[in-house]
Amino acid sequence: MDKTKLRQQALFIRTSLFDQGFLDEQFIQLEELQDDVNPNFVEEIVTLFYSDSVRLIYNIERGLMSNPPNFTKLDDFMHQFKGSCSSIGAKKVKTECSRFSEYCAAENFEGCFMTFQQINVEYTTLKKKLQTYFQVSITFNVIFW
Repeated sequence: MDKTKLRQQALFIRTSLFDQGFLDEQFIQLEELQDDVNPNFVEEIVTLFYSDSVRLIYNIERGLMSNPPNFTKLDDFMHQFKGSCSSIGAKKVKTECSRFSEYCAAENFEGCFMTFQQINVEYTTLKKKLQTYFQVSITFNVIFW
């Protein structure tokens, strides 16, 4: 595949992430911070997000297994996770985090549990899509900034 086609593919993947609502303008702001000195800045930030979020997801899972669940503590963990999602522009995940918090406020365990499952789906889907995007972009030196 030639470089022009790879660039088009990377652009298509990036555009689809926004069109499908996976990312918001915060991701663009991260891209604007990327430069020749640190050409992999966005990928590094996203990688840190996924590394750091493992602990929060684990804490939320444990909180959902406790009987009775501590909704205040669950909401605190989710608030931290939502902040992390906001920092990279993970729009769909962030939206689900807000729903989770609403269920915590209502002390609705079923709602929290179902929403957490959806968070995991959106989180995993975004991770796979971003991995593909970075692989195409960085492997062939396609940079959007």
